[in-house]
Order: sequence, then structure tokens, then C-alpha cells
Amino acid sequence: MATENIIMAIVKAGGDRQEAHEKIRVLSQEAAQQVKQLGLDNDLIERVKKDPYFDPIKGHLDELLNPASFIGRAPQQVDKFLQDWVRPALADPELQDVVTKAEKAELNV
Repeated sequence: MATENIIMAIVKAGGDRQEAHEKIRVLSQEAAQQVKQLGLDNDLIERVKKDPYFDPIKGHLDELLNPASFIGRAPQQVDKFLQDWVRPALADPELQDVVTKAEKAELNV
């Protein structure tokens, strides 16, 4: 998703969509090799920042890569779920008794 934001921004700045896509594809493959073959961190964004092709949007990268722009309505959906399901369930006296008597639980994923 982040790379799509970068591509859309470079196109808005006058870049060619196919060329931008190819640049991102190559940089992404190079970054993936660093991760898969060498066990290094994913440095795709650093590669984008170093590539002169992306100069027109480099000042906007932080905004384009802001994690909040990728979560959509999730915060509102969580709030609604808590309001409609969790709080009513926790208000149930029988459940409160079970929770009060519960021991520590551990979840490993």
C-alpha cells in the first residue's frame, strides 16, 4: 500500500505510472534480497529516498507513509464493537463473577 501511495504521488507530480511502477518493483526486489539473503532490515524506503527519480515527492514521503493513512475506519469499527458487544458483555453480572475469579491467561501466537 505504501508503494502505491508513492506511485500515485509521483504520477501526480508528472511521472509516468509504468516507469514509477518499474522503479518501485526493482527497488522492492533489491530490498527483498537484503532481507531474504542477508537477513538485513527492509530498506525499501531508504532506496526510494536515494533514487533521483523520486526527487519531486521526497518532501512528501513522511506524509505518504504515515501509518494512519492505512487503517481506514478501523478505529471507529473497534469503538463500535466495544460499545455494542464488549461493554454489554462485561456488564453482565455472571460474566463479572467469572472474570473476577479468573486466573492469569497467556496467549502465544
